Amino acid sequence: MKHLLYFIGVLSVVVILSSISPGCAQIGMPTGGKRDSLPPRLLNASPALKSTSFSGNKITLTFNEYIEVKEVQKNVLVSPLPKTMPFIDYNRKTVTIKLKDTLLPNTTYAINFGNAIVDVNESNPLGNFTYIFSTGPAIDSFELGGKVLMAETGVADSTLVAMLYRNADDSAVRKRRPDYIANISGDGSFKFVNLPAGVFKLYALKDGDGGRTYNARFETFAFADVPVTVSSNTAPVTLYAYALEKDTRGQTSTPKKNTEKKLKYGSDVTTQVQELLANIDITFNKPLQRFEPSLIVLTDTNYNRITGTQITIDSTRTKITLKNTWTENTAYRLLLDSAAVMDSTGLTLAKSDTLKFTTKKESAYGSVVLRFTGLDLSKNPVLLFVTGDEVKESYPLTGPEWKKKLFYPGDYELRILYDENRNGKWDPGNYELKQQPELVVPIKQRLAIRANWDNERDIKL
Repeated sequence: MKHLLYFIGVLSVVVILSSISPGCAQIGMPTGGKRDSLPPRLLNASPALKSTSFSGNKITLTFNEYIEVKEVQKNVLVSPLPKTMPFIDYNRKTVTIKLKDTLLPNTTYAINFGNAIVDVNESNPLGNFTYIFSTGPAIDSFELGGKVLMAETGVADSTLVAMLYRNADDSAVRKRRPDYIANISGDGSFKFVNLPAGVFKLYALKDGDGGRTYNARFETFAFADVPVTVSSNTAPVTLYAYALEKDTRGQTSTPKKNTEKKLKYGSDVTTQVQELLANIDITFNKPLQRFEPSLIVLTDTNYNRITGTQITIDSTRTKITLKNTWTENTAYRLLLDSAAVMDSTGLTLAKSDTLKFTTKKESAYGSVVLRFTGLDLSKNPVLLFVTGDEVKESYPLTGPEWKKKLFYPGDYELRILYDENRNGKWDPGNYELKQQPELVVPIKQRLAIRANWDNERDIKL
């Protein structure tokens, strides 16, 4: 009993001290409990949602909890697109919208906040909340949906936006901002809502300068072949985006001046192991003025010349390529005469050289058999093996089955390119010529090729 009374007395002293000594204790919210996962809820809108005959310039939205509005420029879309964006502010539980533009008559407006409105405590977003009103007697209710895919990869890019022009000619997309704009989701889909009936030009754009116009060849762009008629039964539209040129901004660099006084070379064959599926490349530190392929000789270990080799030089005259059909697990010699090459100043190699190497065994590679169903051979399909963003290998398909005895081991993404002009590579579109890009269809199944293994796969397109 004495021990219990003593404990109660000590506890009382601690409570009294903590209450009169703020420097020794802190008061906070109780920890634990269920996390708030609910987004803010709209309690009131003034004017009300879907108001008609709207003539004011201020809108007030009241929510059930403290909120904030994040990244207005990134998240908020207004349709039709105004010349000047509304001013959007928030305070406690209220969002205030002040319109800066003169509103068009008999027009339905939609202010889509995307994920901008979040609660203060947990940042739960009120996803895609849209305030709608009309300056006319009715709310337009037509919709246009669809999808935008990157033509070169067949996947979506949510950094693009879909754009609609009403009563516009083909040059409008280059000269002025669109009438309506819609975000593109992660799967490539978009939807325009509360549209009036009518004929529209449909585009998609990754806007390089914020002007909402297509004005640079490196901007990613897509266009519908024909105008879209919006009505009560408008079918979804799929667009395929492309860029005429790669964006090289910020990648320019001043080439270093070559101060080397000697002519030198380098080659992968110096590793002393040669791939059965690869050529030999010899690169030089200076462009070659003279190139004598007869003085570059491939031999066996007894220095007997190997026939059938092809030796060429590239357009920069800095790389020589030797092509040969290699025999597995075999030793070779590559004789490089010092007089075989010379630069513009008359420099040759300091000495002749012999490169010794051995080819890999066939067991270092995997064999591949792919069987396709649903493959349209009339579209000139080309099978692409992709690692990261790089196409490692490409093969035209002439039948439903494709096989290769030796293939590099690795993990590959597979795609089918429909090569309309049969040049073996993907080609972008051209809006001036009204030419759509060539299409690439991604295959969901990845292919892991193992060495010394028969890798077979049935693929349904």
